[in-house]
Amino acid sequence: MSKLKIVLLAIVLIAVVLLVSTIFSPVLIVAEDSGEDASIDMAAKFTILGGFDWIYPGSSFNAAGETLHNVHLNHPENPYGAAQDIISYTYHYTPHIIVSVNNAAAEAIFGASIIDDIRANDAYNGYAGNDKVPGTMSRGDAVDIAMNKNGMNVFQIPIQILLGNIHFIFV
Repeated sequence: MSKLKIVLLAIVLIAVVLLVSTIFSPVLIVAEDSGEDASIDMAAKFTILGGFDWIYPGSSFNAAGETLHNVHLNHPENPYGAAQDIISYTYHYTPHIIVSVNNAAAEAIFGASIIDDIRANDAYNGYAGNDKVPGTMSRGDAVDIAMNKNGMNVFQIPIQILLGNIHFIFV
């Protein structure tokens, strides 16, 4: 089998495993800021039937009060295991697959201005990040608006996986 066929088969298998696993356990998608300290700046629970449910990392914590935002600082030996524990403690479900998306992947998929658009919506356009108050705009709303601004280039997803800008962590 040629290397190209093996790579394509691997991508298809990853996609099938991801889809099948979301039937039984939600996938945690984390946006990691490669420009800072690899902190998790935003997260989302994803299920096939439910779609995205935004998670603000600063409001997600474990029994010790450590936040999802700081898992790389607090648990450099196993940040994704710590992320799983935090999600289990705060939201009462346990993700077994975590998909990490860095800035380069986000920009390739949603346009070069995605990070600035999120920050503009979050800080300047009234989306203050208050995910706990019903009826108010949240950081999740800021992300939704920024993602919808330029649309999604789905053809970039397999490319970004191959480049290592999107990776799958099984916990």
